[in-house]
Amino acid sequence: MSHCIADAVDTGTRPDPAEFIRANMRIAAVPAIPEIRLYTAHPGSGLRRLVEWNQHGIEEVGPEPEPPYWAYIWAGGAVLARYIMDRPETVAGRRVLDLGAGSGLVGIAAAKAGASEVVAAEIDRNGVVALGLNATANGVVIATIGEDITSGPPPPVDVMVVGDLFYAHDLAGRVLPFLDRCLGAGIAVLIGDPGRAYLPRSRLRLLAEYEVPDVGEGRNAAMKPSGVFSFGPASCESRPSR
Repeated sequence: MSHCIADAVDTGTRPDPAEFIRANMRIAAVPAIPEIRLYTAHPGSGLRRLVEWNQHGIEEVGPEPEPPYWAYIWAGGAVLARYIMDRPETVAGRRVLDLGAGSGLVGIAAAKAGASEVVAAEIDRNGVVALGLNATANGVVIATIGEDITSGPPPPVDVMVVGDLFYAHDLAGRVLPFLDRCLGAGIAVLIGDPGRAYLPRSRLRLLAEYEVPDVGEGRNAAMKPSGVFSFGPASCESRPSR
């Protein structure tokens, strides 16, 4: 099957994401969260053949297509998933939105822990496909939103879970105001992060810490300490004066 997909790329036809993922990625238990199995990349996956097609179905001509973040385990998502699995009361019976869901790891954990509804927001359309395959592989149902929701109003949910979205300045600049609006709407916000550069530390309260795998590290690499935090309102001292 993978040979046919490669031929399709050579003739200018975008490979079918679901077929490509099933044929070229391995499904396996997540280190530190063995209750969950995901399709993940390996050195022979050849993901560039899939990701070099842009959102309009046109082959990218530049040297660096958008990285397939959804194809790897990120520490922030892994630590949040582990926390939810260990403390199902965090989400049980509640509506949950997984922001920047990637592989769907955190949303899958929430569904397994008894959330009444799980929605995953992911802007990469290949990621949306992978998320659906991962949800099916784990026997859960997750609704998806395939667009950036951070400029809009708070969604109708009870808990927002945010796994590893503070690695870039521009992304953090979009996410933080959105999370503030969510707090204002009474939505609880949980963040999982290993300490990325733009993590809003002054707004966080540490709930738990685990050692989990991180993106780009091999199967036998050492685990990375990562935290789960509750996100709170800015203090008076940190708010700009009028």
